[in-house]
Amino acid sequence: MRPYAKLYITKKGEKAARGGHPWVYGEEVTRVEGAYQTGDIVDVYSEKDRYLGTGFANDISKIRVRILSNNTNDRFDEAFWQRRVNYALAYRRTVMGADDFSCCRLIFGDADQLPGLTVDRYNDILVAQTLCYGMDQVKPVIFKALVEELQAMGVTVRGIYERNDVGVRKLDGMDQYKGWYKADFLPQPESVVTTINENGILYEVDVENGQKTGFFLDQKYNRRAVGKIAAGHHVLDCFTHTGAFALNAAKGGAASVVAVDVSKEAVDMTEENIRRNGCDDIVTVQQANVFDLLTELAEQKCHDYDFIILDPPAFTKSGHTVRNAMRGYKEINLKAMRLLPRGGYLATCSCSHFMRNDLFRTMLHDAAADAGVRLRQIEERQQAPDHPILWNVPETDYLKFYLFQVV
Repeated sequence: MRPYAKLYITKKGEKAARGGHPWVYGEEVTRVEGAYQTGDIVDVYSEKDRYLGTGFANDISKIRVRILSNNTNDRFDEAFWQRRVNYALAYRRTVMGADDFSCCRLIFGDADQLPGLTVDRYNDILVAQTLCYGMDQVKPVIFKALVEELQAMGVTVRGIYERNDVGVRKLDGMDQYKGWYKADFLPQPESVVTTINENGILYEVDVENGQKTGFFLDQKYNRRAVGKIAAGHHVLDCFTHTGAFALNAAKGGAASVVAVDVSKEAVDMTEENIRRNGCDDIVTVQQANVFDLLTELAEQKCHDYDFIILDPPAFTKSGHTVRNAMRGYKEINLKAMRLLPRGGYLATCSCSHFMRNDLFRTMLHDAAADAGVRLRQIEERQQAPDHPILWNVPETDYLKFYLFQVV
């Protein structure tokens, strides 16, 4: 006799669960046997009383159950969570290698069967974000396992900073806050700033105030790909944020780089990173609205750049705004294609899951047609492998990245 409440779900929900998708939506639950509270472990069954999986329940969230396992032999004790953490770390050590393991995503939610949990490593500081109520309850066990497993690998964790300052936590019935996680097995660092080395470039990361967890790790190898073809080129890096693409281009031998962002904070951060890496003679920073700047350059018939990088923030965060996002993506890509000379290079991407790859490709086709150019594809890339994609969980597949030559 299993000790968990039973939630029966529709045929539609059953099909998704059998296909490996870990989310059961509220409208898919048809009846409940037994009592449970938000954050409790529950079993999920088909209408014909067939076991489908076990996971965290939450009546507040649209996602009623986040399935953790479909193995009836699993017991959700400390050893279970230790194994999950061990699997996640072992995977990163394999796919990232020793050099890149020091700065990467250690846990990527559902892709690591740890729903709603993100943990990034910046050398000896970990940054965690918990967006699932049930996971928030077991995080003391998981954090302890992370520290112990890393210690066994020769890594001493100086602290775990929680970035639970996002509004989506309210949807799961949790408060928003940020700060150092307090535990007997962890010290309390004095500084929220650390320095990382990515692709041979140094960045200062503010884990308290930086976007997301402090730095965008998912573009690591896409930045490296830009650097590989930047030699001798005059580069315009749009939506630069921390200057990461610009600095990779400079490291790759670019003749000149102009990094642009509308945010004063981003400009200041980029200028500091330029100085830190001794690239003052190659990279300059400009505070400007990218849409306006590209329009002005087009009106001036400027052809100063033969390599343009477009790394915008997500233009859509829901399926309802995809059409508007398509227009935004097309506008910047069309203008960039018109600015580039024949033989110039374009790096372009989207970080929104809702902007599906087929839609993004359609947008690029349309922009190229309107610009009167052809695109010679160099590479199609995605997020770095520390952000693994589960084929049965489309939400884990979000970053599209293309390198083209305009011909």
